[in-house]
Amino acid sequence: MKLLTILGCGVIYSLAFFSNPQDELNKSIARGKELYKESCITCHLANGEGVKGTFPPLAKADFLSKYPEKAIHAVKFGMNGPIKVNGIDYNNAMPPSGFADDEIADVMNYIRNSFGNKNTQLITEKIVAAVKEK
Repeated sequence: MKLLTILGCGVIYSLAFFSNPQDELNKSIARGKELYKESCITCHLANGEGVKGTFPPLAKADFLSKYPEKAIHAVKFGMNGPIKVNGIDYNNAMPPSGFADDEIADVMNYIRNSFGNKNTQLITEKIVAAVKEK
């Protein structure tokens, strides 16, 4: 019984020592930045400010922190219809990104931690996979 306890403690210690959630988030953010530059920058711009009245901002965007599942859904499946971001109404179409679930997680981690946004919750491929088309 003592051996099992020691082994269990060793496993827990190893997981705590060798896996750093912040490091994982930072790596995801770096990958997401590259994807953002390839696909998202055209509408949302390099500074994430978007185009007022046409393309919503990602910079300091209340929508990203209030509705992370809706934001994931928009990247994954596209968006059509009205939304409100930072008190301003937008009603334009956004095509689906075409990204795989792991890439969507990376883009979400990037935009949720850039442009004045700070969301430390790691968006994972599993979280993205759970978002289904409505």
